[in-house]
Amino acid sequence: MQFGRTFEEFEVGAVYKHWPGKTVTEYDDHLFCLLTMNHHPLHMDTNYAESTTDFGKNVVVGNYIYSLLLGMSVPDVSGKAIANLEIESLRHVAPTFHGDTIYGETTVLDKTPSRSKNDRGIVHVETKGYKQDGTLVCVFRRKVMVPTETYIKERGGEQPGRPELKAQEK
Repeated sequence: MQFGRTFEEFEVGAVYKHWPGKTVTEYDDHLFCLLTMNHHPLHMDTNYAESTTDFGKNVVVGNYIYSLLLGMSVPDVSGKAIANLEIESLRHVAPTFHGDTIYGETTVLDKTPSRSKNDRGIVHVETKGYKQDGTLVCVFRRKVMVPTETYIKERGGEQPGRPELKAQEK
C-alpha cells in the first residue's frame, strides 16, 4: 500500500480520490466538540438547532470536516511529509449533518524544489470534500514539504523505523 509520495512522484494536475469515505455520526460530532471545547449549541443541542436555526437540525462542526478530509488525504499526499508548512485557505461551503458521508479528493496545483535543501520539495495542493449527493462542503489549500527519493534512501528506505523479526523468530 502506498503511503504518501516523494517529490518526484507528484505531478501537477494529478487528482487523488481518497477512499474510503466516512459517514459522520452524532457521536463523532459530539466527541470532536468535547475534545476541542467547542460547546456551541448548533452542534450539541438538538432542541436549539431545531427551534432557532435555519437548518432545523444540528450541523456538524466544520473543523471536524476539515480534519477528516486532511486525514483522508494522508495516504495520497502527506504520508511521507517532512512538514505541513501552511494552510493557505479554508472554506466551509455547505453544511454537513449527522448521517452524511464525506468523500475527498486532492489536486496537485504546483510543486517546487526547496531553495535551501536539495533533498526535499514543496507541493501545493487543494483538497475538496463533498457529501454523498455530490454537494461540495469544504475546500482547503495547503503546502507540504515532502522528501525526494534521495532523502528516503539516505535515511534507510521507506520504513526505517519498522522492526523486523529476528532470524530465530521467522
